[in-house]
Amino acid sequence: MKTDSTRSERSRRRPYVPLFQRVAVMNAVLLIAAVAVAIGLLAPEKISSFEVDKEVIALVIALGLVVLANVYLLRRVISPLQALAELARRVDLANPGERMPGAEPTSEAGELALTFNEMLDRMEAERRDATGRVLAGQEAERLRIAQELHDQVGQQLTAVLLVLSRVYSRAPAELQGEVLEVQAAVRSGLEDVRRISIELRPEALDDLGLESALAVLCDRFAERTGLAVHQQIADDLPLLAPETELVVYRVAQEALTNVARHSGSDQADMMLDSADGLITLAVRDRGHGIGNGEQDPGGGIRGMRERAALIGARLRIGPNPSGAGCEVRLDIPRNGTR
Repeated sequence: MKTDSTRSERSRRRPYVPLFQRVAVMNAVLLIAAVAVAIGLLAPEKISSFEVDKEVIALVIALGLVVLANVYLLRRVISPLQALAELARRVDLANPGERMPGAEPTSEAGELALTFNEMLDRMEAERRDATGRVLAGQEAERLRIAQELHDQVGQQLTAVLLVLSRVYSRAPAELQGEVLEVQAAVRSGLEDVRRISIELRPEALDDLGLESALAVLCDRFAERTGLAVHQQIADDLPLLAPETELVVYRVAQEALTNVARHSGSDQADMMLDSADGLITLAVRDRGHGIGNGEQDPGGGIRGMRERAALIGARLRIGPNPSGAGCEVRLDIPRNGTR
């Protein structure tokens, strides 16, 4: 596994002895030295005689018990620092919410854990703000390009079709076939412009709402890719904030795109439901699954995670619970409603 190799590489390059071992050895050395000095001062004849009697055996056993107690107590004291170091190694701002449990200012370790949690809060808030600004800029640019494609390129191609219709009616018979071919090419280009415009900024989402936009999305995927998408959208969904609706739509769009490109499946299921205080979007395929999980996530998956974090939702990608394939699941808390 990639995590195991990372840990082994970190242990190979570790240039120091862990704090627990250093303190335990120093305490044991100091304890033995203190006992030896005490014996030398109070009973020097014990050292000079080197006789192993019951007192020496009892002293060795007592020293061993004290050392073991010291190791146990020291581990209790050091373990929060070790847990904090492990958390710092595995924390990922793309999957927010992980914190050091039991962080209370009752000790130096607790104060450090509390400070670390506060630092994660600030970093995640700054990341959400930055991601929100970036995604808002992207959506604004998508909207501008979609409007230009629809208003300028689309109208120009429509005008070209009208001109070609007049040319066809006046062209000699030997040229009419070529004019028809040009008309078909322009009509195909016009359809592509409309499709790209809708993918950039879905009109149905702004005009008809999330449920209708998802239905249109599934129908267009079926027409364009041949992917049979089975929809199951609940009727009693609460109203969502506009930014939440956009995140749900983009996650569904990216998930269906991944199914069409990578799953090897010709069928997909998309469900949108509300239960247990969550609004849940699930996109499942019946393909070959997600492999061994060692691959780095691509830009699409990272984009879905960033959008989910922006609205406080949780994105999970894993095996299809109903059979073979993969599931993309987005859980949105009810506070994303309006």
